[in-house]
Amino acid sequence: MKLNHDKTTAEWQEKARRFAEEELIPNELEAEMNSGRLPEAISKRHKKLAIELGFSSMDVPREYGGLELRIVDQVAVWEQLGRVTNALCWCFSEPHEWMFEACNKDQLNRYVLPLMTGDRKECYAITEAESGSDVVIGTTAELTDEGYRINGEKWFVTSANLADYFFLQAKLSSGPHAGSDAMFLIDKDSPGIEEIRVPLFSHTFDHHHPELRFNDVLVPVENRIGDEGDGMSYSHSWFRRERLMIAARDCGAAARLIEEATDWAKQREVGGEKLIDKQLVQAMLADSVAELWAARLITFEAAEAHDRGEDVKSLHARCSIAKLHASEMAYRIADRAVQIFGGRGYMRENCAERFSREIRVDRIWEGASEVQRLIIARALAKRGLDGM
Repeated sequence: MKLNHDKTTAEWQEKARRFAEEELIPNELEAEMNSGRLPEAISKRHKKLAIELGFSSMDVPREYGGLELRIVDQVAVWEQLGRVTNALCWCFSEPHEWMFEACNKDQLNRYVLPLMTGDRKECYAITEAESGSDVVIGTTAELTDEGYRINGEKWFVTSANLADYFFLQAKLSSGPHAGSDAMFLIDKDSPGIEEIRVPLFSHTFDHHHPELRFNDVLVPVENRIGDEGDGMSYSHSWFRRERLMIAARDCGAAARLIEEATDWAKQREVGGEKLIDKQLVQAMLADSVAELWAARLITFEAAEAHDRGEDVKSLHARCSIAKLHASEMAYRIADRAVQIFGGRGYMRENCAERFSREIRVDRIWEGASEVQRLIIARALAKRGLDGM
């Protein structure tokens, strides 16, 4: 399925598709059967190739050696990488534009730019036990003569086992901005960081989501990102981008599911005829194609709105629409694909089974579907349909 992309977008789309099909997908089953892990040599190869292909520098400004791709090109890349299960497409780190707006030169050199070259790996310590539909930050940052002392617990710190530093959000407990949020860069080997437990999740990823406790962790003042009180604005920028990229990955996953289910239905015989000729199966596939087509149009239009430089409040709403529609769509299509495959669709060696577990969380993280509906409804109430 192709949209009318320009030449540049089509080239990036094809580059990412080849990487997914030739390098990542052939290793899915081995990862699935080994707790998400691949042999070190293969993982290193994937990381090296991804960096060489430019995926780690897509959103980096040219003045810092990056490619500064349009958002529509980046969406095209992540759509194709979304065709891959087991988070194998997370084989590289990717600095984002907001980091270059928020971080000073020293922070960029020490923490952000090394992501582009693969010399460092980040993770985000934002969510807490009481977080859910609302962002609840109980972790505190107290300014002392030595720096900030961080105390609190963080949950679902994705990729913490593979990272060497955190982006951590905390609430200031003293000073003129007490009660507001700040964001910090914290090295993983800092004294006082305690791993509470590593819960198991439905998916089979090598990227774990541990619960961590920060006990009087001392962070130098120079590791605070931006001004005191700016932490939430950076989180909003990150959420907006990630919601759009989740939508893109869900479109890629849905496309692969439709293709795999269609290929199976064309060869499977039931009652003397091909499964593809059964009208109920045709209906499932037709509904899936129609829903995917709509999701892709919404997602790429939201990307183009970013590139047009539209109002940031409008972009927030567009990203919520894209994530809501695409994540719900992909989950329905995964369920239909499992049904079309029948018993084979319930086997872990089948991508439909893996996607049915992996895609489920896309309706939850970076804002659950219910939260996206609230964002969309509030935007409608404030700005009207045209203003969205």
